[in-house]
Amino acid sequence: MNTEFLSSNQSAFYAARQAIRRHATGGNILIMATLLAFVIANIPYINHMYFDFWNQEIRLQIGDFNLFSHNGHPMSLLSFINDALMAIFFFSIGLEIKREILVGELSSFKQALLPIIGALGGMIVPVAIFLWLSIGTEYSVGAAIPMATDIAFSLGILAMLGDRVPISLKIFLTTLAVVDDIGGIIVIAVFYSNHIEFLLLLYAAILLCVLLLGSALRIKSKIFYLLIGGVVWFLFLNSGIHPTIAGVLVALCVPATPVFAPQKYIKNIRTAISHFRDVDDEMLAKRSILNKEQMNWLKEIESASDKVISPLQELEDSLHPFVNFFIVPIFAFANAGIYLLDMNPASVFEGIGIAIILGLVIGKFVGIFTFSWLTVKLRLAPMPSHSSWKELAAVAMLGGIGFTVSLFIATISFGNNPAQASLLNQAKLGIVIGSLTAGIIGFICLHAILPPINSSGIEEKAG
Repeated sequence: MNTEFLSSNQSAFYAARQAIRRHATGGNILIMATLLAFVIANIPYINHMYFDFWNQEIRLQIGDFNLFSHNGHPMSLLSFINDALMAIFFFSIGLEIKREILVGELSSFKQALLPIIGALGGMIVPVAIFLWLSIGTEYSVGAAIPMATDIAFSLGILAMLGDRVPISLKIFLTTLAVVDDIGGIIVIAVFYSNHIEFLLLLYAAILLCVLLLGSALRIKSKIFYLLIGGVVWFLFLNSGIHPTIAGVLVALCVPATPVFAPQKYIKNIRTAISHFRDVDDEMLAKRSILNKEQMNWLKEIESASDKVISPLQELEDSLHPFVNFFIVPIFAFANAGIYLLDMNPASVFEGIGIAIILGLVIGKFVGIFTFSWLTVKLRLAPMPSHSSWKELAAVAMLGGIGFTVSLFIATISFGNNPAQASLLNQAKLGIVIGSLTAGIIGFICLHAILPPINSSGIEEKAG
């Protein structure tokens, strides 16, 4: 069998396992942040402090220049979270997308085809349902809200089922969510941009070309990409294009190749280690101060270690804890607080609320499962290994957990107009109910369908 093919598959498998592990653990904190926001937003007296807190102005100012300003006006704390911190979130997504294309599930067209087509169905059908229910209304601009899949929440539910879930289904859902993110990025760029300042965009395009040139010239300094990326973000923020798009574009410019090939890295380590002789063992066993030569040899190893990891991999690995355990929970805590006490409970089952719920629960399931079924039946791509149609259907239901990106699209659809505050609240409640419903149904179905694990940790096969 082709060794290069095996190596490629192992790289893709490892990348998928790493992504699954990171996103699943972040889902628990996201759930807690959401519940906390719900509780605080509905406690009398405290809730006023909660809502007022996010309206505070935020500044990073030198003289008259404020980095956190939008069209000359200081950003509120909520705007900072949604436009600045979420740009870092989308930067992280951009890094993940680039890695998936290079060495992950999206690197093989045959492997990626099933989740890609499933994701397309999972975007088209929910949007169609929403538009059908919202024709001629003021909330039709929110049609993209139910098209998203929250990778942290959905993989968090799969993690609750442990090893009972075939790894192929976890990879299917991860890849589907990544493709969903690409779709969401395109929608935000195309449909949520207005009053475009083309001169600022031209400056941003020049800086992006500088980043691409730096990547071509093998500039590996992460500071180089982050500092210029920050300027690109500011230009996008004030140009009329949503600034989160800057995060994705900058991420695609970050080089994925290391300075040293692994073989050269190993050679450098062996050369440096060879300087330490057996006669030094007794001295090195003590916690003694190293001499200058020994320090230089160890610094050579340290320098080589930095150069064998690509900037893309290092940034992605460094950012994931910050994104999963801080940015996404903070975003949820700031945006999921919905005041329910003045809301008619029945209103969630009409208007925008029911359009989002049906889009997430029915639209996502029907779209993902139907498009996946057609793809397999037409023999365009194989079924995920060691899985059944029932299991795939349950995973398709988990695709209806739209939470984070759905909330984000709802915020940029209705959050800029105070007159649409009640509409935004109804949309948020629809997202929460729809995502929760899809998650519970998906979990119950998987729990009932998947074979149990016996006491020795081996799956028990039915029949």
